[in-house]
Amino acid sequence: MELGAFSVSLAVKDLQAAQAFYEKLGFARSGGDGKGYLIMVNGGATVGLFQGMFEGNILTFNPGMRQDGSPLDNFTDIREIRASLAAAGIELTTDTDPDGTGPAHIAFRDPDGNAILIDQFFPKPGTAAE
Repeated sequence: MELGAFSVSLAVKDLQAAQAFYEKLGFARSGGDGKGYLIMVNGGATVGLFQGMFEGNILTFNPGMRQDGSPLDNFTDIREIRASLAAAGIELTTDTDPDGTGPAHIAFRDPDGNAILIDQFFPKPGTAAE
C-alpha cells in the first residue's frame, strides 16, 4: 500500500515563533496561509505548522503526491487504503465515503495513541472530482 508523501503536522502555540525556529534549522516556507498554518520544507523533510487547528501532533500522508508536492498520475486511492486498513482491523477515528471519487481524508491512531492522517488532495485516478 503506497501512502504518498509524508510530513509531520505540528500543533503550535505561536505560528510566527514556530516559523522563525524552523527557519533557523534551514526550513523554508513552501505554502500555507501564514495566519493559521504554514508548510515548511528542508530537502525532503516537510513540517506543517498549525495554530489552533487541532490538538496534538499528527503523522500525515498524502496519496497522489510526491514528496516535493507535485502530483502523481497514478496512485493508490484513499478508498483502497481505507479498505486495506479496515481489512487489517484498524479502527478509523475519521472516515470517508467508500464510494466517493474526489479528495478525501481518513484518520486513526497507532497503538500508542499517535494520530495518523491520510489526506488525499486529488480525485481518484481515472475519474473527475466530485
